[in-house]
Amino acid sequence: MSTATQHAQTTIAQSIATDMDAVNAVIRQRLHSEVSLVNQIAEYIISAGGKRIRPVLVLLLANAYGYRGSAHHELAAVVEFIHTATLLHDDVVDESSMRRGRQTANALFGNAASVLVGDFLYSRSFQMMVGLDDMRIMRILSDATNVIAEGEVLQLLNMHDPDVTHESYLKVIRSKTAKLFEAAAELGALIAGATDAQIDAAGEYGRSLGTAFQLIDDVLDYAGDAAEIGKNLGDDLREGKPTLPLIWLMEHGTLEQRELVRNCIEHGDEAQFDAVLAAVTSSGALDYTRQQAEQAGKRAAQAISGLPDSVYKSSLLQLCSFAVDRNH
Repeated sequence: MSTATQHAQTTIAQSIATDMDAVNAVIRQRLHSEVSLVNQIAEYIISAGGKRIRPVLVLLLANAYGYRGSAHHELAAVVEFIHTATLLHDDVVDESSMRRGRQTANALFGNAASVLVGDFLYSRSFQMMVGLDDMRIMRILSDATNVIAEGEVLQLLNMHDPDVTHESYLKVIRSKTAKLFEAAAELGALIAGATDAQIDAAGEYGRSLGTAFQLIDDVLDYAGDAAEIGKNLGDDLREGKPTLPLIWLMEHGTLEQRELVRNCIEHGDEAQFDAVLAAVTSSGALDYTRQQAEQAGKRAAQAISGLPDSVYKSSLLQLCSFAVDRNH
């Protein structure tokens, strides 16, 4: 990781350190269940850490608009629970064995337990949002969870389909990944009393930032370091996922490259990973995907240009750079 990226992470963390401590306390409190296996699995996946970008967005936007209160801590925890539930379900669907550098919950506890604890986290998050007693909050979060579920199904339909288009894939990203970023940013602005236009701008920021994050994830699945990114390289290929580097190669590569990619997507041929990696690298497919991520990052930065200057705005802008420059 570059020095600049490390500095950005440190600055962002420092700007909301007290808030994040409060969010973590809410997470621990709200995770509790009378059922021991629920506690065990939920604790396992939450304690794995991760970047916590989505709750960070709630906190940064709320502070950027001058919020004074504690409800943003509860909202940030709700967003993290929804995200964690999607991870539990994703790993079962994808048959993943590693996440964040250690075994996935499904690999350790089994598929059935992982799915059911994911359901617990979803239902707990809805208990928490109802407790906030704000219909606009509930609408944003309920709409987001529904769109995310649709995105998951759409991605399932795209598996092993080499004819997925650029636009169809971006729709998956907007639904499956960017929607929760968008909701988190909107919630931060909403709870701080921002105007409808400001809430919309926050949503555009989150949507574009989430898109940049996912596109860089697509790059790192081929060009990352397994120890750095915390999962196995080539997982997307093994699962037959037509991500943007492969879609671009199918549209612009040589006949030989297109046939290679088509075969690998159709059959999830992980054995051809080195050949696919050479093709997406030499053809410029990874460069193209990075460029698309950079453009999304610029759109995110532009969306919050009207925010008053503050340490929180600076952190939001640094997130735009981090999303594109990171190596994990």
